[in-house]
Amino acid sequence: MFVKSLPKYNMPDENGYFGQFGGAYVGEDFRPILARLDEEFEKAINDESFIKELYDLMVDYSGRPTPLYFAKRLTEHYGRGKIYLKREDLNHTGAHKINNVLGQALLAKRMGAKKVIAETGAGQHGVATATVAALLGLECEIFMGEIDINRQYLNVERMKLLGAKIHSVDTGSKTLADACEAASNYWERHRDVFYILGSAVGPHPYPKMVRFFQSIIGSEIKEQILKKENRLPNYVLACIGGGSNAIGTFYAFLDDKDVNLIGLEAAGEGVDSKKTAASLNTGKIKLFNGFKQYVLVDENDNVKESYSISAGLDYPGCGPEHCYLFETGRVKYEPITDDEAVQAFARLSKLEGIIPAIESSHAVAYLEKLMPTTSKDDLVVVNISGRGDKDTERLLQLLV
Repeated sequence: MFVKSLPKYNMPDENGYFGQFGGAYVGEDFRPILARLDEEFEKAINDESFIKELYDLMVDYSGRPTPLYFAKRLTEHYGRGKIYLKREDLNHTGAHKINNVLGQALLAKRMGAKKVIAETGAGQHGVATATVAALLGLECEIFMGEIDINRQYLNVERMKLLGAKIHSVDTGSKTLADACEAASNYWERHRDVFYILGSAVGPHPYPKMVRFFQSIIGSEIKEQILKKENRLPNYVLACIGGGSNAIGTFYAFLDDKDVNLIGLEAAGEGVDSKKTAASLNTGKIKLFNGFKQYVLVDENDNVKESYSISAGLDYPGCGPEHCYLFETGRVKYEPITDDEAVQAFARLSKLEGIIPAIESSHAVAYLEKLMPTTSKDDLVVVNISGRGDKDTERLLQLLV
């Protein structure tokens, strides 16, 4: 069943733009580094030995393919349609993040790097990076916002156990965007390291690279649903912050116009409140973190702090391909509040015995709005991007 080839379409132009979004807004002296990265990435993914090594690790180390599970009790709860869950939470390390990390870490070794760095919000990308660094014998340093360190203590301890050094970032909002900035600044000062960026954001070629390594999710879904139902789904849902699990889920279906693709943004306390991370629904086009994107801004047109109960979705912008898909209307992006996500976290746990990450719970929450509009024959796929171990203690306090 494992998919041995990945689609190549909707590619950015030679400068890394999807429509007007993307690019590489970096200093002139840094452009050759990104150009070399792009060149080596293209060589690697066209090298059968590299792809075989990557796929072998995805299968034997990470546990792919992940199941596409028919959620019978959840389906019965809504009384219509048929809901399938893509179980990325069953990957080694507990989330989709390892797909991209395995690919980038192998590329790092191919390029001769001895040390990797990464940013992380919820900690899942940090854990995946520390894990693969240990596997491949690479030195590893992780940048994480001070607030996220406090609310994701378990993942911080896992990273330390795996041998990673943790940098606490105490600037700005002390969350994911600041961790990205700190990691980028470190990379500019230490150009012999390899930066394993965790989401489909950043300057070109990162969005293209991350999408390639994560696109195994959607490719598997397509193969699995055709085998189970002999047709494509009517709806495919995924949560979105920067957008790696979502673009990985959607990519295989972009040319299938009858498949409705829906990304669920973190609305926090509401899109009309001051505490939100819904950049596509409320943001403005702006340069941020080295590329052009939709970004949350204040009344002075400055990037403002984002907010979400989910550390992994607490980012004030969004990946360039998602911005393009939003602008063209190919993908629909809807906001989900903290309260809706917390209730979905409990609902899936009680109905299916699956405790999802609070990030993934945003996608599960949208079923409350979607399912009443579906027919009895509609197929709905929800990507469960990660497991909820890291969130359980905190969310149980809110569910009392």
